[in-house]
Amino acid sequence: MIAQGVSIEQVWSWLGEVPDPEIPVISVVDLGIVRGVAFDGDECVVTITPTYSGCPAMQVISDAVSDTLHARGIEKLRIVTQLSPAWTTDWMSESGKAALKGYGIAPPVQQAIDISGLRSGLHGGIKRSAFVEPEVACPHCGSKHTQLTSQFGSTPCKALYKCLDCREPFDYFKCH
Repeated sequence: MIAQGVSIEQVWSWLGEVPDPEIPVISVVDLGIVRGVAFDGDECVVTITPTYSGCPAMQVISDAVSDTLHARGIEKLRIVTQLSPAWTTDWMSESGKAALKGYGIAPPVQQAIDISGLRSGLHGGIKRSAFVEPEVACPHCGSKHTQLTSQFGSTPCKALYKCLDCREPFDYFKCH
């Protein structure tokens, strides 16, 4: 039986307290993993989407969501994993991006659907596009004088950068 008087807004609020297991300063709501909350009769249905297919943290996230809601009196709960449309960094909240920066991780600087990172041109009569690296600011000193070190950071969703001013390495949460 569902706790009396629980609203969808209250469930969203509770879920906003569930930290991402890989980046504990950002909630699964601010990260955009929680896609929806609804009630189907007396059952609470929470829809989540992994940040990428095969994300190893999804079971931990699902368990944390379940534990949080059960602790608040939600007994009937169904967690639905939805893969399509795929998760995108566009779903991250501004407060989530600020939390990443405060934690030392540069937040995404482009929208995933933003095509400004491509420049088109004719090369040898063949139209082609080339990727233009985003201008990533150092989360430590704010300098935009940074350099990509590796496309792979501490997790698959991050790249490794270094600041050429303060000399600190940092992760950048890649747009996708």
